[in-house]
Amino acid sequence: MMRKANSINILGFLLLGFSLFGCSTLPQTSGPVQPARRPISEYVKPGVQYSIDVYDPWEGFNRGMYTFNAGFDEYVLLPVVYAYEKITPDFVEDRVSNFFSNISDVRNLLNAALQLKGEQAAQTFARLVYNTTFGIVGLWDPATAMGLPKRREDFGLTLGYYGIGAGPYLVLPFLGPSNLRDTTGLVTDSLASSTIDPLRLNNHPEREIAYFTLEAIETRQKIDFRYYETGSPFEYSQIRFLYSRMRQFQIDVRKPEEGVELP
Repeated sequence: MMRKANSINILGFLLLGFSLFGCSTLPQTSGPVQPARRPISEYVKPGVQYSIDVYDPWEGFNRGMYTFNAGFDEYVLLPVVYAYEKITPDFVEDRVSNFFSNISDVRNLLNAALQLKGEQAAQTFARLVYNTTFGIVGLWDPATAMGLPKRREDFGLTLGYYGIGAGPYLVLPFLGPSNLRDTTGLVTDSLASSTIDPLRLNNHPEREIAYFTLEAIETRQKIDFRYYETGSPFEYSQIRFLYSRMRQFQIDVRKPEEGVELP
């Protein structure tokens, strides 16, 4: 219970920190967020129904959350990311990226084992050992050069691997597109990480805040997507479709009968 409470407190501190730091000390993007630059009438023919087959019973909430996330991204998170890029040398950015990549292999290892993929689990374990030792706690990635590529796994993919359906589409605050299965997987992975606690962050709120803040910045930096860049009034539906199809594809190629795995 203490660890769960700590996780909730840390999330609150993290969001508050983003808000205060991003809004008070960094330059703001001028102008309001523009959801679309072209009208729906350019695309929609009268009397024709258009639909994409994604189960979205909470669409009202999801669209509101999508708009909220777009504003948070533009006015808080992206300014922090731009400041990070400006003040941090590329060499340091690469070391930070490798460090978080190495930590994520703990999640990859656990889920490969849960999917009973012995060879993949062994390779991921070897990656962890090589990168943590020869790569100096993961700051470098010698394992990839040694023929041990990173293979991403998460508990949402594990559930899908065993036939659990996606469930309703869901847009998470700050985190973006998801669904009920993947959200369950995200929570499970987070609890597993907190339980294992490889960096001994538990009961050290200041370390947790620093760690998760830097992780959020580094994660967003690697994502090229920018809200409303397409100018399409259907961006919400497009993202919903692409996310759902991407996750289904990732699950399909992991099924035993396919005999293929994504790196």
